[in-house]
Amino acid sequence: MSVDAKVAQFLQSDVFAVAGASSNPDKFGNKIFKCYQQKGYQVIPIHPLEKEIEGVACVASVSDLPAEVVSISVVTPPAVTEKLVVRAAEKGIKNIWMQPGAESPAAVAFCRQQGINVIADGTCVLVRFGCRH
Repeated sequence: MSVDAKVAQFLQSDVFAVAGASSNPDKFGNKIFKCYQQKGYQVIPIHPLEKEIEGVACVASVSDLPAEVVSISVVTPPAVTEKLVVRAAEKGIKNIWMQPGAESPAAVAFCRQQGINVIADGTCVLVRFGCRH
């Protein structure tokens, strides 16, 4: 499947989540979260400690996401991504977009084995959506 087709499938979710969302405007987790907001998407931040990011209540983990979230952007270190994809598969997440620097061969292989649509080729939400960063 082409990257365009993978992105199109990813965007079929009604609600999105950003794992590694941050309240720090200098971090990519914040920039990517705000990019979804700027484009009019409903998005939920995932952060284990933060209560709210950019005015939206956080959930502590993938397991806490509502059922309508089937697409997650991941902005975490590769070791965290590897654990996160296992929880995402258990939750029924269908699409995972690993932002540049978040991917690992093990996480990508796991997603493929689970039949999860994975974008992990260096394609960035900020560039793809035309958000300034």
